[in-house]
Amino acid sequence: MSDSDNNGTTRVLIVDDSEDQLLLLRTYFERAGCTVESVGTAEDAINAFDASAPDLAVIDLLLPGMDGWELAARMKERRPECNIVITSVLDEHEYPVDHATLPKPVTGADVRRVLAELVPGWTEK
Repeated sequence: MSDSDNNGTTRVLIVDDSEDQLLLLRTYFERAGCTVESVGTAEDAINAFDASAPDLAVIDLLLPGMDGWELAARMKERRPECNIVITSVLDEHEYPVDHATLPKPVTGADVRRVLAELVPGWTEK
């Protein structure tokens, strides 16, 4: 998979059931030059994930229905090359250990750090 779409833009899927968190994360990733799709449930995330083939998926652990742990496992099984980033208000020791982390409250600097670490070729816009 490429690191970005045809326009050189990193594609990010954000999954969070909080409208405020979705808006905040979307804003930070868009300011960093990413193309963002955001959804509020794991079920919607699976559909979006298959359709958009993001470079990075940002998943809240505390989702209604299927939780973030299960969602992350399913996404990684479907497309192992996609980078998964876990975000949550939980303590980091409760996060799945095989994914990057973005603990809440998230800042723009946190988002840029994750992009720099996980997306080859990403540069701050």
